[in-house]
Amino acid sequence: MNNKLFVGSLPWSVDDAQLSELFSAHGSVVSARVITDRETGRSRGFGFVEYADEATAQAAMEALDGSMIDGRAISVSFARPKAE
Repeated sequence: MNNKLFVGSLPWSVDDAQLSELFSAHGSVVSARVITDRETGRSRGFGFVEYADEATAQAAMEALDGSMIDGRAISVSFARPKAE
């Protein structure tokens, strides 16, 4: 079961709250996090959104992949598990 999405090509201005708001239009978001640089605290241009179930994540991915945010087309795909 994969209910976590990878969101790439995010504008630098997007924060966790904005990411959650964007994706909550397509279902109940469990968590939304923009990944930041440890040293500078600035966005690295990608993040992750987690839904309660895979069907909701699939629908959100299909609806939002390629959509424009602040002039940038975001890419949305299922997140791959971390290599252990």
